[in-house]
Amino acid sequence: MTLLLLAGTSEARRIAWGLADRGRRVVASLAGVTRRPEPLPVPTRVGGFGGEAGFRAYLAAENISAVLDATHPFAERITARTARVCGALGLPYAQVLRPPWAPGAGDRWTMIDAPDEAAAHLPDDAVVFLATGRQTLPVFANLEGRRVLARVVDPPNQPFPFAGGEFVIARPPFKFDAEVALFKALGVTHLVAKNAGGAGGLAKLAAARALGCPVVMLNRPQMPDAVRVETVAEAVAWVEAL
Repeated sequence: MTLLLLAGTSEARRIAWGLADRGRRVVASLAGVTRRPEPLPVPTRVGGFGGEAGFRAYLAAENISAVLDATHPFAERITARTARVCGALGLPYAQVLRPPWAPGAGDRWTMIDAPDEAAAHLPDDAVVFLATGRQTLPVFANLEGRRVLARVVDPPNQPFPFAGGEFVIARPPFKFDAEVALFKALGVTHLVAKNAGGAGGLAKLAAARALGCPVVMLNRPQMPDAVRVETVAEAVAWVEAL
């Protein structure tokens, strides 16, 4: 069999390593958002497929026999298309979806369903740490007028898409003490984040809790009706059972 691993998350990286020596052909696919992604131990393609028709053509040309979707929990368009195409073609498909975060003692969270709802929960003089990724910035344009700090991995090629915005260039992992120091240095008063789940983003949430910063948390999009696993071990076991 040939497995297509839709990658780009820490889980996908660990799955690739877990399958690298199992005697199965695995091809990983990265969207190409990060300029210098960490190398994977399996053959890797970078870039889009050219829409649904291009994706179908790739599956046929590479004789893909199963697809494991370990993309970001907010990559809803990729996930929906992949589940739909695999269902139509009769290809085994599973999504790796880590559990979402939940507020704990001391957290001051407001849950929203759409980015344009964030502004209603942020005062005009707020200093907002916008931890939702470079590609989402245009949909937060109604935050204009506030000081908005967006963390990105790679130096931007384009200016911030609205007035009052600044880029913060940094590459993970991010530690609690460093996040606290960063928030203090920048004067952050509010955090806006996607409920991505996972250990990698916990430090910023812990920093907001420690500093008493309110958090505006974007709920996850609706997921397709499909086979779903939560952990790397479960994902590897699913592949092994094919």
